[in-house]
Amino acid sequence: MLLYEAMTAKSTFIDPAIQEYIIATVVRENPVLRALREETARHPHSRMAIGPEQGALMQLLARTIGATRYLEIGVFTGYSSLAMALALPKDGYVLACDVSEEYTALARRYWDEAGVAAKIDLRIAPALQTLAQIRSDGVEPFDMAFIDADKSNVGEYFDAALSLVRAGGLILVDNVLWDGAVLDAATSDRDTQALRALNAKAGRDERVDVALVPVCDGLLIARKR
Repeated sequence: MLLYEAMTAKSTFIDPAIQEYIIATVVRENPVLRALREETARHPHSRMAIGPEQGALMQLLARTIGATRYLEIGVFTGYSSLAMALALPKDGYVLACDVSEEYTALARRYWDEAGVAAKIDLRIAPALQTLAQIRSDGVEPFDMAFIDADKSNVGEYFDAALSLVRAGGLILVDNVLWDGAVLDAATSDRDTQALRALNAKAGRDERVDVALVPVCDGLLIARKR
């Protein structure tokens, strides 16, 4: 079994050998990120984490737009938030939303180890509640948002993020291919329906420019006009 396949196989539609080649050849993974990925791979819900090639893409996007403020909806063990905190400048700010003290305790440990904990404002509460609160507070717009939480509310998260990101900023949504389930007409559970609806909505939403990239489990990238 390939190393990547054993640690965090995130896609059923990309050849694992190609994934391993990408990671081995072009991904510059911080040693703390790698250590977190290895520990997360032993977690019973390890597939909830993003892959390292997706983390590298997200870092590149953040640097390309000069992001300093990043919003994350769904933290799990903190790989994506750590990757982004490392990509942001010294005065960067990450607002991270999650409901689990247990999962994010692991994230906090690696944030500390990487020296980026001071950049990260973790809010433990239902994300829609946190998003409503920060909108009410009139916070400064974010440059980039990443949505990787429960899928049934993904459309609401997208709309909330759109209201909180600046013009020219990016909204990324994870798992939008849902292991291929979005293609299967016989699959009609709430999560799959919500992802299908978001993809269709984003594809015709005149408020954004959009692309769907088949990295890991599918990444929707929307640029706010």
